[in-house]
Amino acid sequence: MDKIKNKNIGDKIQVKNASWSFDKKVPKNFTKHIKRSVPFYSEGHEIILQLSDFFLKKKSYCYDLGCSTGTLINKISSRHPYKQIKFCGIDSIKNMILQAKKENKIIKNKNKIYYVNGNIEKKKIKKSDLILSYYTIQFINPKSRQQLLNKIYKSLNWGGAFIMFEKIRASDARFQDIFSITYNDFKLRNNFTASEIIHKTRSLKGVMEPFSDFGNTGLIKRAGFKDMIPIFQWLCFKGYLCIK
Repeated sequence: MDKIKNKNIGDKIQVKNASWSFDKKVPKNFTKHIKRSVPFYSEGHEIILQLSDFFLKKKSYCYDLGCSTGTLINKISSRHPYKQIKFCGIDSIKNMILQAKKENKIIKNKNKIYYVNGNIEKKKIKKSDLILSYYTIQFINPKSRQQLLNKIYKSLNWGGAFIMFEKIRASDARFQDIFSITYNDFKLRNNFTASEIIHKTRSLKGVMEPFSDFGNTGLIKRAGFKDMIPIFQWLCFKGYLCIK
């Protein structure tokens, strides 16, 4: 039997069907690839930066769950250089953490930034004023998501915030077709080839399982959050602000 070959999905990243991983060459090319793949990726960061002003105090704790290469934490740390905040980025991919530590070396301020290689479902989260999940929960086993959201809620100080961005699926097949076609058009405009788009979609089968908006809000409410508002949406990409 012939070996299943890796397929190119753009930005020098190659994967097999239903086997997407953030390891190998992905960390080195992650920032470029994700900005081309996710609509308003940097603008989502800007929203979070502005919202952080309302929750981060002197000597606060802030977590980024699924921090990848640490870009978001580094931006927030630079925005609050004198508050002596402790930032902790957690990611299950060792090479992502190594890349994050490498990029963090150029950040100079009074905050402390820690990057931890580990499973966000198992790692203890200290009492925090801000917890972030930027397109991460969608990669967690659906059966484990409620337990994770419960832990996030319990780990927040009163008045603290959880900000979650997720890709969502539509609740109706007609709307899902609209989402899929329009999103593919977005990627084509960003110079992905049709072949790269198909291979990327196939590689994510069984790896990324987005919930509907109804499913995500259900997780958030069952965790204990009473105050929640949407802060961003572009078709099938949505951001939520949840305050304890």
